[in-house]
Amino acid sequence: MINWLYFVTILWYHYTMSKKDKLLSRFLKVPPNKDLTFDELQALLFAFGYEKIEGAGSAVKFYNKEKDSLINLHKPHPSNILKIYLIKQIQNKLKEIL
Repeated sequence: MINWLYFVTILWYHYTMSKKDKLLSRFLKVPPNKDLTFDELQALLFAFGYEKIEGAGSAVKFYNKEKDSLINLHKPHPSNILKIYLIKQIQNKLKEIL
């Protein structure tokens, strides 16, 4: 039998978390998720006030003027999935600014 309190709690949690909160929890998960995409990272950083600065080739910088925080990285290619080492670097940077 379904535990209704548990079910209602899960529904409440799912609908009250913002997209930003959900992405943040995915990026801060330990061990890191292996299916995080560059598009998700970009959406999360935009939500935290970062602006994107395109470089040469696949180089990209995200800069938050308010916190004077800079993140340098390369877009993953050919797939959109981020490498684990990059996710760990992003985790460290997010922990610094939160």
